[in-house]
Amino acid sequence: MGSIPDCVLRWSGQRMPVVGFGTASEIVEGSDFFTVTKQAVLQAIKLGYRHFDTASLYGSEQPLGEAIVEALSLGLIKSRNELFITSKLWCTQAYGDLVLPALKTSLQNLKLDYLDLYLIHWPICLKQRKEGVSGGKEYDLFPMDLSSVWAAMEDCQRLGLIKSIGLSNFACKKVADILSIVKIPPVVNQVELNPLWQQKKLKDFCHGNGILLQAYSPLGAVGTKWGSNRVMECEVLKEIAKVKGKTVAQVCLRWAYEEGVIVIVKSFNAERMKQNLEIMDWSLSEDELKMIQHIPQSRGVQAEAFVSENGPFKTLEELWDGEI
Repeated sequence: MGSIPDCVLRWSGQRMPVVGFGTASEIVEGSDFFTVTKQAVLQAIKLGYRHFDTASLYGSEQPLGEAIVEALSLGLIKSRNELFITSKLWCTQAYGDLVLPALKTSLQNLKLDYLDLYLIHWPICLKQRKEGVSGGKEYDLFPMDLSSVWAAMEDCQRLGLIKSIGLSNFACKKVADILSIVKIPPVVNQVELNPLWQQKKLKDFCHGNGILLQAYSPLGAVGTKWGSNRVMECEVLKEIAKVKGKTVAQVCLRWAYEEGVIVIVKSFNAERMKQNLEIMDWSLSEDELKMIQHIPQSRGVQAEAFVSENGPFKTLEELWDGEI
């Protein structure tokens, strides 16, 4: 198994491994969640993963931080600088004056002095209501003040707390809105992307503006509340995998790599973690790429929770700028 190649982030000059290890999980938070996540990260480091993706929402920052400490003490890595760590600003902190405190909390959770990449998780703001129904948390939706939030992100980069800044779940128009106000451009836009939702329009737009696309749910997020098995059960992909002697997951990841897309792949199963790295010493043929290109397209992650008559996005079309 060869090492994972790097790509260069245009606006910061940083090098980022093209395969990242995701830490979003359906495991209920608690002692088991902490231990399982920490052990999975340690196993990933042993296998050669160096790029790790987390977010304040996931609850995985602390176990990831503990795993990094242990990896250093065990000699699995010689320096924190060998790792590329991404976290994300959640919607409840997506206000200009809350960006720095939110970042500092993430750094404290991770036991790090800086992040390699910090993303705005969604292009919307949330505020918790004072009283929730049945004891649950309820939130109101508000438009994001892009200017103040992005300026705060830029300030955090100037302070050396972040090496690069970027976006997540931004469709074309919203990326263009950001580009119209930036002093430091985003280096990455992390979005749902896989052979059944190829995001060609968004990829072409972002790549044309020096922004790399980073794929979450590159295998369809099977087993999660937001995902399905539609990618893994796709007959076209199964046919290609059979011919190549590869898994469907490997075909999906290799396709994304050949498209110039960074992948964030999540599995806590040791054998699948290993298989997900074994995509660099073979390629897809032109005919196989054409077969994938003609797979019918539909978005998997709808994010209906961010659509409301009383919020900034009244319809899914507005949330996704018509890209559904």
